Order: sequence, then structure tokens, then C-alpha cells
Amino acid sequence: MFELKKGIDIVSYIGGLKNDKEAEKIFREKMDDINFAKIQKITNKEARLKIANAIVMGQPDSVFVNTGSPEDRKFIINLSVKTGEESPLAINGHTIHYDLAEEQARIIDRTFYITNDDEKVSTLALRISRIDALKYVQGYMTGMMKGMTLIVGFYSRGPIGAFPTIPAIEATTSCYVCHSAELLYRNCFNAFDSEVERVGHFFTNIHSQGPNRSEDLPNARVFMDRAHQTTYSTFCTYAGNTLLLKKGNHRLAVDRATYYRRGKEISEHMFITGIQGLGGRMTFFAGAAPSGCGKTTTAMTGHEFISDDLAQIWIAEDGTLRSVNPECGIFGIIKDVNWVDDPMMLKLFRNENAEIIFSNVLIDENKKPHWEGYGEEAPKKGFNFQGEWQEGKKDQKGKPVPISHPNARFTLKCEVLDNYSKKIDDPVGVITKVFTYSGRDSDTMPPVWVAKNADHGVAIGASLVSQATATEVGATGVKRSPWANQAFIPGRLGDYMHGQFEFFNSDKIKPEHRPILAGLNYFLTEGARGGQGEKLLGEKRDVHVWMGWLERLVHNEVGAIETPIGFLPRYEDLKALFKTLINKDYDRALYDRQFSLYIDNIVRRLDLQTEAYRKDENIPERLFEIYEEQKKGLLALKAKYGPIVTPDQLEKGI
Repeated sequence: MFELKKGIDIVSYIGGLKNDKEAEKIFREKMDDINFAKIQKITNKEARLKIANAIVMGQPDSVFVNTGSPEDRKFIINLSVKTGEESPLAINGHTIHYDLAEEQARIIDRTFYITNDDEKVSTLALRISRIDALKYVQGYMTGMMKGMTLIVGFYSRGPIGAFPTIPAIEATTSCYVCHSAELLYRNCFNAFDSEVERVGHFFTNIHSQGPNRSEDLPNARVFMDRAHQTTYSTFCTYAGNTLLLKKGNHRLAVDRATYYRRGKEISEHMFITGIQGLGGRMTFFAGAAPSGCGKTTTAMTGHEFISDDLAQIWIAEDGTLRSVNPECGIFGIIKDVNWVDDPMMLKLFRNENAEIIFSNVLIDENKKPHWEGYGEEAPKKGFNFQGEWQEGKKDQKGKPVPISHPNARFTLKCEVLDNYSKKIDDPVGVITKVFTYSGRDSDTMPPVWVAKNADHGVAIGASLVSQATATEVGATGVKRSPWANQAFIPGRLGDYMHGQFEFFNSDKIKPEHRPILAGLNYFLTEGARGGQGEKLLGEKRDVHVWMGWLERLVHNEVGAIETPIGFLPRYEDLKALFKTLINKDYDRALYDRQFSLYIDNIVRRLDLQTEAYRKDENIPERLFEIYEEQKKGLLALKAKYGPIVTPDQLEKGI
């Protein structure tokens, strides 16, 4: 277990300020009267020292305190346009931002946890010693903000007053980062002191993009100091590397849940959405999927949208599982967002109904944005993430340059969505009955299946694999992605897994409120099920049916087929739901292809996971027992029916 506040606090060490009198002197030197008056309203001495030491370290020309007021937000947006970080588009309230051409995603190869020598970190993460991190920050971030304005904002990662909410400071020289924070998080300037007192701590985030040059990218770093709950980002422009309130602080929240609230709370890379059932009943889901694997699309199928990316989940005093969104906006992938599948989003993108930041898409001569897979006729020329673009342009390797980067994004507030739920700001959260786990799996698991019990559900989350996506620089091939959260788990996977088993098996969850845990897979291909090619076996909109079936299952309104890997839906139930929910005929042949068990593929996946986890430390033995139990059952089916077992055969009995 790591210890909070162990070892030197790097920014405090470099800044050297020890008391509030020294901090106030720095504020007076770097702030005009208006901003000095603002910072005086923040009375927490630890927070004031953190900010003052960041100022001493970075040496900005001036400091702007963002209270979230309309005047402050206008100043930030205007400054972002003035500095060239954003440019206005044709539609009022819409702007475009471009990251460095070589930095269009998370720099996983330059992202490190700052650790003390005796701390254990995930085997899937990079670590750096405290002394080496100090040398880097001291060498590169000292004086890095000269000639710039440092913007300091105060945010709430969750509804103010909610059990898992954590306040945070974002100190950045990027107006784009600050503008994004205003769309994605709740500015809590007026409640910051009281929230810190309630929670007992806060996160600190310090970022400077520096001179914003491609040649500096080899020196780009993202650091998370676990012990001092502080993140640092240098020479970066992409929001996933710079808006440290997001995945940087998510990592720190995972630490808190794993080591200080184990069995009471989990911090997850999950959407939260409400699915409507019979009689208008609303059932809330939380679902994990790696970035770029359909999490936002799944969240948008709900009738009451809460979150598309992150979730803080806890066991409430009434014995229910409740969830809140640390965010209040969406930083979503725009590729393939189109009028057919995503009419709600397209309406926002093409009308003056929302404040939106587009990033790394093509802008035509009329200042209209275009992106890959949007279903409209693309222009022949424009400006995109690689600069001036025309049809047929190729990169240095001779590959065609698409009109937008695969990881191009949009940023907006949730409140502009048609299915936005006001429950997003309710500190009591939403009662959550269904948890789903999905990745990009082209050849192994069926579209939907439900765990036999909580332990088997934890195993589903632990066993996720996914094809690499454009959200990470340098990632290739198929990789393990435990809980879709592995990139954000600072400590040992075994410690995190123990927390999962304890949480979902807690006797504090009342029997009537125990959730179901399920696997989802939208990415089965024709070629993996007796056909040819990489075309999906089914359609994107089928997710409405898989979610609808789970909603009815948790209320005992549909049946299921028991198998070694869990419960599968019956054809008759799905056929009715396809017609009712999306007005689509669903034939038996497609059902058989989607829900037959391809035994050898699943067994190989179990063996892969077993071998990988055996190399890790402190993995609960219960996981290996589940893998062995499932493998034994699958091999028994193979001995009886052969390598492909149909739902019909499964219903006859194992």
C-alpha cells in the first residue's frame, strides 16, 4: 500500500514557499488587484501554497484566477482565440483547436507514475523514481511559463456534496485546456474551501505546453505523483495529456478507492446511462469499454444520459449501488458520428444549440467542420490536423491523409443533449442495477452474456481484450485491457482486483439491490463466424437490443440459457425486442452465428489470461478458479458437441 504525503512534494520543494505569508506575497506580485481579490477568497492554506509554489516554479508573467463567472469564461475564450489555440467557426459558439501533428493521442510511452522506492505499481504502467522526476521537473518546468499567463481554476470532480466527489485545482498556461475544463467539469470556486474540508484533500494539476513545437515532443512528459496527488504535464497539447482533471485525476481517484475506500467505492472507466423498460421504468447501467470502443455510443442509447466516460460508484447507506459522473461534459471521438446512427449529435454539430470545441477535423473555406465517416460529401480541400489539405494528399510514408484524425474529438456540456438527465448533478447519484464490460473482440465472445454471480462478473471485467485504437500513441495489435481501466490503475492489478471482489460481494449491498454483471461485444465479424471479411456481424444500432434485454433480465422479465461462461439470451426474447425497440427483423440464422460458442477461441482466451495473470503479483486465487471452472465446462461441451456449440445444443443441457 502506498502512503499519502510520503517523500518530498516536488512543486513545493522547487517553489520553496513554506507559509501563507510567503504565498500571499507571490500572489500580490503576479496578480492584478482583481485577481488578487479573487484568490483571497480561497482560504485553504495547503491549496494556496500549492498554487503559489507552482507560480514560483513556472515563473509566468501574470496569473488569472478563473471563478467560472461569465466574464471569466469570456476572457479565457477570447484569449484562446487571440493566442491561436482556438479559432472561431461559422456557427456561433463553435471553435476549432489543433494539437501538434505528431501528438494526436495519449503519449503512453512518456506517461509515468512518480513513486517512492518501496511502492508497487501496475505491471502495465511506467514508473519513475521521485528523485528522477524531481530532476526532470526542475530541469524543464522551472521558468517554463515565462512570457505566458497562468490560469488557475477550481473544479469539482463530481456533484458538489456527493460521497465520492473530489475537488481539484487546474493550473495551466493553455487557454484551450482551461476552456475544455469549463465544458467538462463543474467550476466550484465558491465551494472549494468547504469541499476540501468535507473531503479532506484535493488534487493539483500543473501544465505548461511550453513553446508548442514539434521538436520538443521527445521531452514531453505526463507525471502522476501518487503520494502528493499532484500531476504534471509538459510540452503537450492533446487534451488527454494536458487536461489532467480527466485521466490524470482519474488515476489518483482509483488509488483512493483501491487503498483507502476498499469495499466501499470503485472508480471506473465507465459510462452511466438510464435504459427505459416496461411502463416507463428507468434502470441505470454503468459500463466499461476502452477508449475508442463504443462507450459514448452505448451511453447515448440511454433515455437518461449521465456519463460517457467516467464513473464513481459506491455502496450507499440504504444498501444500493449508486453512481455519479465526475464530469459534466463529453470529450468524445467524432469519427463515424453521422446522421443515421447519431442524429442527436449531428443536430448539435450543425446548429447553434451548443458551445463546442472541435479538434483535429477538417475545416473548409466556409469554416465548416468535416470528419471521417459523417455521411456527408467531403470538400476537396481545407485545413486539418496535418495543415493544408487537398484530396489525394499523402503523408511521409505515402499513405493517404484522411480528412480528420481517427482520434479527432468534440467537447461539449452534457446539458445540451436531448437525453440529458438532471440527475447528473444530484449528489445522491443514481441507483445502478447493471454493469457491462466490452472491448473490440472480433472473433471470440457473443454480443451479450451475463455472469453467473459477482465473482464471475469480476472475471469478465478482468478478462477484457481490445484491438489497439487511435487514442494511444504507439499502441498496436490486440492487447489485454482489464476492466477497460488498466491504463489508469496506478497500483498492482492484484490490489485493484481484490477491491473489485470485495466491492461486488459486500454484505452491505441488500439482496434486492444486487446488480447483474455482463459482457458486451459489438465487434464480432462475418469472417469469424463462417462468413468472409471484417464486416460487423450485425449493426451498430443493435446495441439498443442488447441493453434492452439486460434491462428486462435484471427485473426477471426474460429468460436465459446457462452456459459455462454465463447466461445467454433466448432467441424468442431477442426477436421480440428487435421488433419492439428498433423495428428490425431478427432471423434465427443470425442469432445462431452470434451466440454459438466457439470453444477453442474462448479456451485460448482463458489460457492467455491465466498465463498473463500468473506473472503478476497478489492476484486473487479466486480468478484462476473461475477460469479453470469455465474451461472445464467448455471442454466438456466440446467433447459432447464439437468445437462449435449452438444455442439449441446449450438449451438441451451442459
